[in-house]
Amino acid sequence: MVIFIMGFILTGIGCHFIIQKREVNALQHSVEYILAQGTLENAPSMILPAEKSLINGQAQAKLKFSIIIPAYNEEGYIKKCLNSVIAASLPYKDQVEVIVVLNRCTDRTEEIALSYNCVIVKEDSRNLSKIRNAGAKVARGNILITIDADSWMDETMLVEIEKQLMSGKYIGGGVVLKTERLSLGIMISAIIVFSAIFIKHGLICGGLFWCFKRDFEAISGFDENLRIAEDIDFSIRLRHWGEKCGKKVMNISKPRLMTSCRKFDRLGDWYIIKKPSVILDYLNFKKQKYADELYYDFKRE
Repeated sequence: MVIFIMGFILTGIGCHFIIQKREVNALQHSVEYILAQGTLENAPSMILPAEKSLINGQAQAKLKFSIIIPAYNEEGYIKKCLNSVIAASLPYKDQVEVIVVLNRCTDRTEEIALSYNCVIVKEDSRNLSKIRNAGAKVARGNILITIDADSWMDETMLVEIEKQLMSGKYIGGGVVLKTERLSLGIMISAIIVFSAIFIKHGLICGGLFWCFKRDFEAISGFDENLRIAEDIDFSIRLRHWGEKCGKKVMNISKPRLMTSCRKFDRLGDWYIIKKPSVILDYLNFKKQKYADELYYDFKRE
């Protein structure tokens, strides 16, 4: 079974490597179009301005999407992420809000987020669950989406998510990741990590989470007792909740979510292979040894 799983993943990653450049170029083309327009003043922005969130002191009717972005000193990445959200929001004018949850930011992240009319929330705890939940608490959209600031979505992502939720078959799920570059070290790391997670927990979702807000609230969002592997735990509990509701979870494989390789760039492509204890701690939700090193103290550039 293990050999089968690893072979399956290796085949997928091999195919991923072959088509990577073409898909990256296609996504960058759409994002670069938005970039060429500048920020909100000139771009075809579909993000609902934060100041329009209240009318006569009362909240507007719920929007369709609330996109939550945790951000710890993300001035070098968040603009690309927000531009990708704008491109994906074109079919949903005034139906998308972006909530940037600032976490101990000392750079221009807040300034950039405000230039895109994002809703700003501040949560300084060293706990990704609390950070994401803080965004969800103020969200007005029927559909919640979480995306990391160093990732960017395809222009068809929101349409695909709505289609899957409205089919009635899925409680929610994630999106298959695509790294901005590949190497032998990254490929082997992916095989080991995903095989280990599958063997212990079965099929899980990740990359970019999506579900109705009511289902997010039904499982109490992300577990705030966890400072690492909170995404695995959330995926497992969403899957169990879906089973009770007669629905499945889904990992959207097309379009995929592009993400940076900044941890590999900083720590090395063979970091996980050289330090297997990282995987063991990640699989054991109770251990928090590498939480600060890999997340809360990780230096952004």
